[in-house]
Amino acid sequence: MKKFLKILGRIFSVILIIVLLFTTVAFIYNRVQLKKEEAIWQNPPGQYVEVDGHKMHIYTEGEGDHTIVLMSGWGDTSPYVNFLPLCKDLSTDAKVVIIERFGYGLSDVVKEERTFDKIVENDRECLSKAGIEGPFVLCPHSIAGVEATLWAQKYPTEVEGIVGMDISIPGLDDQYKEEFDAAKKQFPIMRCLIDSGIMRVLSGHSDEADELAKMETAIGYRNDVNNCKLDEGFNCIEALHEISSNPLPTAPTIQYISSQTTELTPGWLEGHQALVDASSNGKLVKLDCTHYVYKFEEERIVKDIKEFLKTL
Repeated sequence: MKKFLKILGRIFSVILIIVLLFTTVAFIYNRVQLKKEEAIWQNPPGQYVEVDGHKMHIYTEGEGDHTIVLMSGWGDTSPYVNFLPLCKDLSTDAKVVIIERFGYGLSDVVKEERTFDKIVENDRECLSKAGIEGPFVLCPHSIAGVEATLWAQKYPTEVEGIVGMDISIPGLDDQYKEEFDAAKKQFPIMRCLIDSGIMRVLSGHSDEADELAKMETAIGYRNDVNNCKLDEGFNCIEALHEISSNPLPTAPTIQYISSQTTELTPGWLEGHQALVDASSNGKLVKLDCTHYVYKFEEERIVKDIKEFLKTL
């Protein structure tokens, strides 16, 4: 028995040494890569605008009579990377802006509370300081719909239209709370795996050749899992209550909804129909795809938006 325990102890010691060596190598490798990737922040594809003493990154392309603002869903690593194909297709007919909220993409991660009233003011200030004037056609995906709806309620003259892409709606408090409670538990574990370098080594991202993929990877390992996003998520519910307590926007709108989200979420269709019904010129379109509708139905959405602009 003693001999067995002695052998078991040696095996455990060897395993422990291997784990420590792997973790040490992963940590050093990750720090080296982070240093190399700093160039991405020093040479952004768009421009930095100072808002509340922090840097916010926005990207602009195209010219036209209308200004489209693309606004990302919750937790997205790089709105710039996600929206660039859509941006390029739309920029032939309009000025298109990809805005990266604090905590997203190349924008700073900030410590201030991320209420949606604050998010609206941050983004308005960013656009103003960048010399980008409204009114705007807001094109939000997912949770950004909360910001777009509040924006249109508070500053209706600044919003000439809303193109919602499977956006968050009031009345789903329990579902949203469950989602963000789960994220709150997962974030520390994910951050530990990222900071230790283990996530980078195990992911195999080091061989990526595409520059956009490299950018998204760099952002992910530097600041993707952050408290900005977590705080934003929990403030979403209060913001939806604020939306419900006021008349819904009357701005012209197209509301795209995903067939998958509709099937999984009771009230999804009805909630978006309410936004359409409140609009002076509203249209509801159900797309046979998953939540990221602008990736799966980009051609359809681009065509519709270009036609939508002609009616404004």
